Amino acid sequence: MNLTGARAANAIDVGQLLDEGPFTAFQKIAVLLAALSIVMDGFDGQLIGFAIPVIIKEWGVTRGAFAPVVAAGLVGMAIGSACAGLFADRFGRRWAVIGSVLVFGTATCAIGLAPDLLTIGCLRFVAGLGIGGALPTSTTTTAEFTPLRHRTLAVTATIVCVPLGGMLAGLFASAVLPALGWRALFFIGGSLPLILSLLLVLGLPESPRFLVRRSARWAELSGLLARMSRTIPADATFSDRIEQRAEQRKGLAALFETGLARDTIAIWCAFFMCLLAVYSAFSWLPTMLTSEGLDVAVAASGLTAYNMGGVFGALFCAVAIARFGSRWPLLACCIGATASALVIQQLGTKDHTSLLIAGLGVHGLFVNAVQSTMFALCAYVYPTAVRATGTASALAFGRFGAILSAFAGAAVITSGGASAYLLMLGGAMILVFVALAAVRRHIPPLERPQAAAVAIPASDLQRS
Repeated sequence: MNLTGARAANAIDVGQLLDEGPFTAFQKIAVLLAALSIVMDGFDGQLIGFAIPVIIKEWGVTRGAFAPVVAAGLVGMAIGSACAGLFADRFGRRWAVIGSVLVFGTATCAIGLAPDLLTIGCLRFVAGLGIGGALPTSTTTTAEFTPLRHRTLAVTATIVCVPLGGMLAGLFASAVLPALGWRALFFIGGSLPLILSLLLVLGLPESPRFLVRRSARWAELSGLLARMSRTIPADATFSDRIEQRAEQRKGLAALFETGLARDTIAIWCAFFMCLLAVYSAFSWLPTMLTSEGLDVAVAASGLTAYNMGGVFGALFCAVAIARFGSRWPLLACCIGATASALVIQQLGTKDHTSLLIAGLGVHGLFVNAVQSTMFALCAYVYPTAVRATGTASALAFGRFGAILSAFAGAAVITSGGASAYLLMLGGAMILVFVALAAVRRHIPPLERPQAAAVAIPASDLQRS
């Protein structure tokens, strides 16, 4: 055999090796570390929501004065989300994840020393850069270490770690705030991701799908694949044919070509309104509850219940979509979110505290079910060549809704109290319902004879 033939014989398609191979313990540890970074992301990201009522009382400032502080964090998240992908593609997924965790951990710790709102706003902006960067880089890491047959569940479980982290933040805040105050909340809360960053440095490997694009690091790739129980010849060459074909993608204009324009506009509107509702809760729910005369610990438990419901809702909705398709589960969850907000509004916030907390859990279940599973809808609607662009643009547009929530939440609570705030949450989810109803290319049910196969969008079939 000549030299060219030998090289061809030892050519390894890393994508196929990962997609069709076993899911080893080494890969699961990498996914677990990526998921833990998202838990810390959700944890640190929501600490400000628990601290706002206490700082307002201690410093004698208004809710409106806090709106720019909340907005600064959300603007940082938007910029972090946009820049993290560029950093990860240039320097690797590993350091993108580690860097994100270090940034938001350090900035969160520093908030404990802040003397005024301007300083808190600046530090929240810096923390937002890391918080925004952690989600896309960690989910990418999860996807690139997980075989194809487990990938959807693994990525969904990683995204669910955001409300899981928020739930843990609520439990943490209810214990720390009354005993140690808001400064300790940020000191300790920021220290946890710093400890995690050390574990990431020691244990998180670089993505093999990143290494395959850099021939100078193929020796490192060979060692990594060996740790994943793949046998690799000493003189192997590497490629990733599926991903390299997918990289020949079009620009943003392709999202509005024939057959996609309506779905793109509808999905962008759905993300905008859903993130408005989600971040109105993350940032302002405890403040709303304390403004109604409830104790800080009770207010913290309200956001904890909201996040706990979100964990279960996202998982249940993912199962329902696999069984019934995406249209009716998503629309039903939008209706449930609106109805639960209106029921809570009728209950009041003072006389039925237990029912209030339970209702917030139900509301969080429906809202986060929609938010988490809309990523799967994006993955179905857009063909491979523009799938990443379509999903990223929808999330970027949704970030504007999150930024708007910083000002809308404060204004609505100040002008109309709990009733107006809950009406805003319900109204936002009605608009999400309208937007998702307008989407034409929903994920179909998987109960037909071809259910055993992976659902492939018609647009993908036409392009293949």
